[in-house]
Amino acid sequence: MAAPTQQPLLTPYQGGKFSLSHRVVLAPLTRQRSYGNVPQPHAILYYSQRTTKGGLLISEATGVSDTAQGYPDTPGIWTKEQIEAWKPIVNAVHEKGGMFFCQIWHVGRISNTGFQPNGQSPISSTDKPPRSNQLDASEFSPPRRLKAEEIPEIVDHFRLAARNAIEAGEPNMACSLCFDLLLFFLLFDSFDGVEIHGAHGYLLDQFMKDNVNDRTDQYGGSLENRCRCVLEIVEAICQEIGADKVGIRLSPFADYLDSGDSDPEALGFYMMKALNKYGLAYAHIVEPRMVTPGERSETPHSLFPFRKAFKGTFIAVGGYTKEDGNKAIAEGYADLVAFGRLFLANPDLPRRFELDAPLNKYNRSTFSISDPAIGYTDYPFLEEA
Repeated sequence: MAAPTQQPLLTPYQGGKFSLSHRVVLAPLTRQRSYGNVPQPHAILYYSQRTTKGGLLISEATGVSDTAQGYPDTPGIWTKEQIEAWKPIVNAVHEKGGMFFCQIWHVGRISNTGFQPNGQSPISSTDKPPRSNQLDASEFSPPRRLKAEEIPEIVDHFRLAARNAIEAGEPNMACSLCFDLLLFFLLFDSFDGVEIHGAHGYLLDQFMKDNVNDRTDQYGGSLENRCRCVLEIVEAICQEIGADKVGIRLSPFADYLDSGDSDPEALGFYMMKALNKYGLAYAHIVEPRMVTPGERSETPHSLFPFRKAFKGTFIAVGGYTKEDGNKAIAEGYADLVAFGRLFLANPDLPRRFELDAPLNKYNRSTFSISDPAIGYTDYPFLEEA
């Protein structure tokens, strides 16, 4: 086996609240193993397998409310039961020295009445359903267009979800003398921050992208209006938990689930400049080559203008190989690189990069099955000499 070599991806990173030992990030990956929308004990093993000391992990997308769901068995963080279920998972990551951000989302129109409370219609920026079902999810129901006066409630759902992630539940104290000890354990069991999911055709993308948003009120029309809902959510969460605990994921170039935009460069650049005033922990941006799920395509576009415009930590994601990642870091294209499918199939991915070791191949057919082990915790580690 080749001797370890120093690579740009494996160099330490210091920036904002981050003190990382390497730049390989676990990307958020929807796994559909949270039965009844409650995180399960098998997730403890899944995330701890992929944790390294000084490494950053981003959780699977986690619903902010009972209207946020669109796929079977995806986790939430709006109930006490869900909050309590996340604690041992977060604790397992912290025990191995990792940092853990919770990605919070709302699927919007990518849902159907079967996932919605009382069988109601999914909500969105529009009443237009998606034309195609690129992710082979359940059939979509026609959405209901949110009224302008309802949007503050959606903002509040994101704010409360962020607070739940950071506070990890409220203390139930019998005596005030226990406060300091209980507070310590509560903080230890809390996420280090949240990532707002503003990508891939879900609710926030449905507001930002002009191929979807056909509103004529203050949340539609101009670029500023279409981004208003997202920035209101960013501001509310920053005020609630602190901007240094907040990241955001965006995919300006993507056309996932019929959510494209006529001028993705303008959209991305506007959001980078608008986000600068908050001092976020990071921006996590999907490569322009990832226009549809899982498919790399040639493109003349680049994230570099966004990287230069954004003043904080910049994470790039989208079909990266080890070679791509090392080049991105070496050339200053990104501070960190997120890996999805490769990290799924190789729980010891940074170690394999270090040793230039062969990589396990991922099995796409097991990505979204409900088994608690197959395609989840059964990918093998590199054998040690």
